[in-house]
Amino acid sequence: MTVAEWLSVLTTTDSREKALELARGAVDARLAACAQVSGPVASVYWWEGATETAEEWQVVFKTAGARYADLEAHLKAAHDYETPEIIATAIVRGSAEYLAWVGEETAGPENAGP
Repeated sequence: MTVAEWLSVLTTTDSREKALELARGAVDARLAACAQVSGPVASVYWWEGATETAEEWQVVFKTAGARYADLEAHLKAAHDYETPEIIATAIVRGSAEYLAWVGEETAGPENAGP
């Protein structure tokens, strides 16, 4: 399996505040260069034998493919859902300047601020 160089990673949660916490935590940890929070969105899903409907907020993170495992682990640890949605989509094209910035901001712990 080939690892994509750049990823857009999606998760959802049940409040704007939690979404902003997930976004800030990943960016502060340099696991994502940025994150956008949007919502509310209506989610319809099958859970524990029944169809559920919930209002959720989406968080989309931009990261380097090499940082995905760390970002996923961070989201699983920080998320309060039993089985959080964490989906990565490869970014197949993008502006060279933007993708270089994503790479710089997610280069690893050695670049983390104070």
